[in-house]
Amino acid sequence: MKAAEKIKSPHDLIEIRGGLRARGKTLVFTNGCFDLLHLGHLKYLEAARDFGDYLVVAVNSDRSVRRIKGPGRPIVPELERGELVAGLHCVDAVVLFDASDPLDLIRRLVPEVLVKGADWPLDQIVGADFVLAAGGRVERIELTPGRSSSALIERIRSRVVDRSAQA
Repeated sequence: MKAAEKIKSPHDLIEIRGGLRARGKTLVFTNGCFDLLHLGHLKYLEAARDFGDYLVVAVNSDRSVRRIKGPGRPIVPELERGELVAGLHCVDAVVLFDASDPLDLIRRLVPEVLVKGADWPLDQIVGADFVLAAGGRVERIELTPGRSSSALIERIRSRVVDRSAQA
């Protein structure tokens, strides 16, 4: 399946969700901006996929990323970020969302497993209380040290500054 075909609407995912539930399959849900895809993202998503049968990744829209990260972000437009994430072998579906958080999607999909990075305290993970109340579980994954979009952007900026200083 081509990556673009893995980008789904919330309605599509609700239908997929019903089929998974009927077959006794586990839906895993995570979300993020995924601006400048890097090794840390891949390791995180591979680990998330190990918690179930079908991994849905909700990717923040451009407008949502700007609200969270500021006016200089995202670097990569939402459709490209979505398709890049969808192209990863461990990802079964991607959904773009415009809200500041994915709570509405979590409530609509009712995943068995909600995954976030271990940098998020359990009481600050959006949707955790809902998933737990529905009988699901929340998993926190250790992040790959030194691997983040913000760190990558800073590394690029510092190298550009270093080169311009040398010129």
